[in-house]
Amino acid sequence: MKLFQNNNMHIWYDESLITEPVQTLFDIAYWQNKNAVVGSATGRGTTWFLQLETMQAALRHYRRGGWFGKIVRDQYWFLGLERTRSYAEFVLLQKLRSAGINVPRPIAAKVERTGWLYRADLLSEKISEASDLIDKLQRERLSSDDYQKIGLEIRKMHNAGVNHTDLNIHNILLDSEGKVWIIDFDKCKQQSGNQWKERNLNRLLRSFRKERNKRNIHWSEDDFESLMLGYNQS
Repeated sequence: MKLFQNNNMHIWYDESLITEPVQTLFDIAYWQNKNAVVGSATGRGTTWFLQLETMQAALRHYRRGGWFGKIVRDQYWFLGLERTRSYAEFVLLQKLRSAGINVPRPIAAKVERTGWLYRADLLSEKISEASDLIDKLQRERLSSDDYQKIGLEIRKMHNAGVNHTDLNIHNILLDSEGKVWIIDFDKCKQQSGNQWKERNLNRLLRSFRKERNKRNIHWSEDDFESLMLGYNQS
């Protein structure tokens, strides 16, 4: 990981993954001028999908949610560079990949300070030919083997001591080869103990139930038993 610094802007990056000038990585106009924007997704904000020389990437600007996010949309209290959201997620993704867990490769993270506040961005790998579970389950029912692979990947994450505080079916992907990926590690952290692991799994179960009631997805309680079978076999 290398660091580029210019006044109050800090960019950490993996030099093996980029050939573009570091200071342009988070400038959407730069990518638009290169005709390198290949798509977008809208949630709390817009995530831009970019074609880099080495891979496709997802560019995300950190935005607040909830009622407070309507007042202060994208600024956070600065408590040190290592505690900024983009840097923390960048480092955590590196640790997860080193532990053999299927997560996107972190490419670059940006922090720009304004006094005691900062804004943040993250550039990470876009998983090719992958859909999140909500998309998959609206089209078809997954096999017991699929669910066991999901359970195994969650267990690998837990064995690495990582608490995914927003584990839901939007943050689990299946690619065209049936490989399971876990994404969106904003505000997640390494943690000791075991109680949080059960909370992760309970949150995921609530997510399945919520989407079944909301969208009538192809899912049943027995499917979660298959997921737990994979989780407990590892």
